[in-house]
Amino acid sequence: MKNGKLRIKGAGLHRVTLLFLIFNFSFLISNSQVTNRILFIFDDSYSMYAPWNSNIKIEVAKKVMGDFLDSLKNVPDLQLALRCYGHTTFFKPDRNCEDTKLEVAFAEAKTNSLKIKQRIQRLEPLGTTPIAYSLGQSVNDFTPCNNCRNIVILITDGIEECNGNPCAVSAELQKKGIFIRPFVIGVGLDMKFAEAFSCVGKYYDVSNEANFADVLKLVITEAISQTTVQVDLLDLLKNASETDVDMTFYEAGTNKVKYNYLHTINHRGNPDTLVLDPDLRYDLTVHTIPPVGKKDILIEKGRHNIISLDAPQGFLRLELDGTFNKYFPTTIVRKANDMKTLNVQDFGKTEKYIVGKYDLEVLTLPRIYIKDAEIKQSSVNSIKIPTSGSVLFNKPGNGFGSIYVDDGKTVTWVCNFDPTLPNEIIYLQPGKYKAVYRLDFAKETLKSVERNFEVKTGTPLTVKLL
Repeated sequence: MKNGKLRIKGAGLHRVTLLFLIFNFSFLISNSQVTNRILFIFDDSYSMYAPWNSNIKIEVAKKVMGDFLDSLKNVPDLQLALRCYGHTTFFKPDRNCEDTKLEVAFAEAKTNSLKIKQRIQRLEPLGTTPIAYSLGQSVNDFTPCNNCRNIVILITDGIEECNGNPCAVSAELQKKGIFIRPFVIGVGLDMKFAEAFSCVGKYYDVSNEANFADVLKLVITEAISQTTVQVDLLDLLKNASETDVDMTFYEAGTNKVKYNYLHTINHRGNPDTLVLDPDLRYDLTVHTIPPVGKKDILIEKGRHNIISLDAPQGFLRLELDGTFNKYFPTTIVRKANDMKTLNVQDFGKTEKYIVGKYDLEVLTLPRIYIKDAEIKQSSVNSIKIPTSGSVLFNKPGNGFGSIYVDDGKTVTWVCNFDPTLPNEIIYLQPGKYKAVYRLDFAKETLKSVERNFEVKTGTPLTVKLL
């Protein structure tokens, strides 16, 4: 989720947006002191004739809305209303940018679910898409009511077509307390259009008909039961400051992935709010390095849930010291005294790790081993190694041989030559070396060639094995 947007992937259709709810909502816990009032603003513009999934969009919309409304009729303390647009005037030759009407006024869901369903079944797409004007007219739909929560669910298959500003209208009506932040769910919408809706309300995107159920259950959960979740990733001071890391929610005790989100701190400086199905228990994995998690999480209905995990992090930066060349080594990162690989990090990059000590194996020639590199909270541990030098080995022909570190006392193997290459470039760390080589057709050990050489950081060198 990013900026209040949830993307659910699947086969889609360009410029299609729908907003629906379809599920059995018997799980909802209603607050008897508060009446929830949901106004559906339903798009019946001409573009709803476009094909989508199993049928044209308007027919899919009618079916899904019908099932959804059936599921709402027994929800207590719930009132429903329907406003439509683009349904009374054909869009040619001129657009009617005031083509919107309250078709069913607010009443209890028990009676209005059927009335709205019947009205939607009679709709035929005709006109244009005056979203801003329709939102503005909804002021009159929400008649005075004590202890009411006013909710707008926008159902649209396109963006504003009448030069209105839906974002400004929505913001102004929220500011005046006419309704809470609207819900908008995009179906197969091009992401450039999805961005246009993120400022109107909380945007969800569904790319195919089959995904409606999960998304719509999330919407109704948040809209009516007000069941929400935030994940606090705690630093060493127990502040929820850690962020920008992927999270995966699994159905508890299984490998079944339910949600994948990128953890985000919102504009108020708090972890962003999520909506999860409260009928499930979850196992959570936060993909830090190494990962942290929590098992068997219970979401309490009708309240804001906080899931806290210790995830203090710092940074490791790997740098080369010296004249650069095209060779950039990588490094295997492991927890201290543990051979399990956590990450492979390139030089010139910075990565976040959970605070603690790590062992590094730098894949240079020869390899460099760094023990107990410490990562501290919100700090950067910069580790530098010398830039390798490039060595061109000129060979008289194909043959066999090896390179060794030679410190004057012992020789330590580094690597073998490629016997198929007549000439070979190898990048080596600064130091003193020995090369031993014999031509393939030279079948006498005494014909081995030995060369001593010294490599300097970032400096090219040629060694002739003649």
